[in-house]
Amino acid sequence: MNRILLVEDDPEITNLLSLHFQAPAFELVACDRGARALERLAGEAFDLIILDIMLPDSNGFELCRRVRAVDGKTPILMLSALGEELDKVRALELGADDYLTKPFGVAELMARVRALLRRVGAPTAAGGAGRGPAAVGAELGGERGNVVFRELTVDKEKKKVTMRGRRLELTPKEFDLLWLLATHPGKTFSRHELLEMIWGFAFEEYEHTVTSHINRLRIKIEPNLNKPEYILTTWGAGYRFAE
Repeated sequence: MNRILLVEDDPEITNLLSLHFQAPAFELVACDRGARALERLAGEAFDLIILDIMLPDSNGFELCRRVRAVDGKTPILMLSALGEELDKVRALELGADDYLTKPFGVAELMARVRALLRRVGAPTAAGGAGRGPAAVGAELGGERGNVVFRELTVDKEKKKVTMRGRRLELTPKEFDLLWLLATHPGKTFSRHELLEMIWGFAFEEYEHTVTSHINRLRIKIEPNLNKPEYILTTWGAGYRFAE
């Protein structure tokens, strides 16, 4: 069963989703305040968070940032009546894994939830692990096994990354991005290609989202940001993992 935390102050949306996220596949826990959501997250484990941006006591962007400061793994799907491109980009850059604009169709939301759960290896109602764009891209390097390079180890099956024996906390998108690069050492991927393979869409307006994730990955794994040893830039073309 997948435990989902819904942070939403609209009772109609909460009631609607409660009808769809039912046992045995799901357990939905609903909070209408950001403070209450943080309390639940501090004491309980969830497989996915659905987070509204406009909350009575807090800003969903700030809540996303606070969650990501202590939890780099749990997928976050953000909901908002804000449809501006900059709001979507901001959510993604703060660590959200997906963004859905209100009003939305329940079928689309359910599909996005299942895709996010498959990406992190959680069982879904459809059963089994997923084969989204990131998984398909990573297959060329193998769905299982480890990548060991210098002091970095990436474990695909456990979704675990360690540097000098210390575990690093990566978001699902950061892990997928690192795995794809690390399983293709020396191969340059353009930002457009990475956007399509990891995020599942390829709009040029969002390519700087790739750059933001690359920068965050480098902060976490590179000993010296001025002289990257693992994730390298192919100037004018994209990014590659060191050979």
